[in-house]
Amino acid sequence: MTEPVLDMAYHVVFLGALIFLAVMILLCFIRAVRGPRVADRIVATNMMGTMVMVTIAVLALLLKEGYLVDICIIYAMISFLAVIVLTKVYMGVYAEHKRKEKEGK
Repeated sequence: MTEPVLDMAYHVVFLGALIFLAVMILLCFIRAVRGPRVADRIVATNMMGTMVMVTIAVLALLLKEGYLVDICIIYAMISFLAVIVLTKVYMGVYAEHKRKEKEGK
């Protein structure tokens, strides 16, 4: 059994981490929207996915709910697949653009 003071300290640290992560997710979202390159957008999207996973893990600790860890693992798989699909689409568009550019010359 933990001390009430220690529980309060954990609660404050977890809330601070959640606020920090929320600010960082917002900054990554701005980078994903503004660019300037597609690669920057893909990396920002990947970072947002990673920070959401950490947020879910911190919430699992804060709320003492084990099922949130399962949701975090599922979200990790979906986020990974989303970044792979975005990268494949970007590479296909880039290759098509280069091919048209080559044919034009």
